[in-house]
Amino acid sequence: MFKHLQVIVNPASGRDRPILNTLHTVFKDTGLDWDVVITKAADDARRLAEEAAKSGSDVVAAYGGDGTIIEVAEGLIGTNVPLAIFPGGTANAIALALGIPSDLAEAAALVCRDPVKVRTVDMGQAGERCFMVAVGLGLAGEPAEGADRESKERLGPLAYALASLDALRRTKVDRYYITLDGKELEESGVSCVVANMGNFGVPGVSLAPDIDMADGLLDVVVIPGAGLGTIVSAAASMATTSVASPGNVPFPPWQARRVSIKAETQQAIQIDGEVMESGPVEARVLPGALRVIVPET
Repeated sequence: MFKHLQVIVNPASGRDRPILNTLHTVFKDTGLDWDVVITKAADDARRLAEEAAKSGSDVVAAYGGDGTIIEVAEGLIGTNVPLAIFPGGTANAIALALGIPSDLAEAAALVCRDPVKVRTVDMGQAGERCFMVAVGLGLAGEPAEGADRESKERLGPLAYALASLDALRRTKVDRYYITLDGKELEESGVSCVVANMGNFGVPGVSLAPDIDMADGLLDVVVIPGAGLGTIVSAAASMATTSVASPGNVPFPPWQARRVSIKAETQQAIQIDGEVMESGPVEARVLPGALRVIVPET
């Protein structure tokens, strides 16, 4: 059992609901000492996580969306202190990929299990920024810009899908110059994704079924420019396919430890939902960088 839990809360997360009463109910009879701190500005979550690890907290929880979780994860890299994820955002792609319940009480209860299950996972790094899900160029870089806060609060993950479809109408086929562990190749498509996780926040839909967040590799996928029909068919295939094989993976990925990507024209780029400055992408995997509390199955 853990002795002290530090909960880092982003009050601007996508879910507008009280959480302290729920946490009190879950933890009150467990003997767990827990505290809550609030983020007020960008990078607060990373700094608070670092401070919690140094001050003796043996588990740190992040309440918020994927951006908050990433910041807390960055602060815990190399500390051996596990991360507990309390989903509080709109899409919650990271929690979904790890099988963590969307219900706060159920997610918090994972910290109190005896024994607690902790999974070691990879992270990626693009420039100075870390990521857990993916870096996207082209079409995959558009949703973060197209889905405004009002839409995300009203429609949830559907906001990203609608923004993607709108972006699809405006996205042209481009040429990608890719280097995978020193090997060069060229591919054409409407989007290029460097993924650490296969699921981007839509239940049952994965970019590619075999993407493993603990294999020490990044997966690179180029989505061809075959129009809306290809995208919809691919999504339907991924949503209904339970067994991966070369015949039912619409966009087979390449794998590498280090990835370099340059688009022929300037494109939108995002890293775990946050917009990046346009330009070449240099990414590398950070094997086993983080320990995360997960469900038993």
